[in-house]
Amino acid sequence: MDYTTDIAKYTTDINSKAVDAIVKYCGIALQTRDASLVSVTDSLEVDRVRQGFATKVLGLTEAEADTAIAAVSEKMKGENSKHRVTFYYLLAEVSGKLGVLS
Repeated sequence: MDYTTDIAKYTTDINSKAVDAIVKYCGIALQTRDASLVSVTDSLEVDRVRQGFATKVLGLTEAEADTAIAAVSEKMKGENSKHRVTFYYLLAEVSGKLGVLS
């Protein structure tokens, strides 16, 4: 999967080091279709994103994470298959935390 191409649908000036860091963080989860996607309609999935990547990796508070998740969900609302790497990248971007990853 070319994550840069997918991310480019939503933003410009893509930080390739941040993309690589996200791919490394996701690891084996990217090998199965179900785990490689984010379902924003599944409250357990949103909680995993909030508690895992948003708070532990990006250092966001739960309130900041919820705001960022909502912003990314809105940005990607026309996309039925939200790729995890793209979602996480946009989450870092909208929260101003891309630098944490590169």
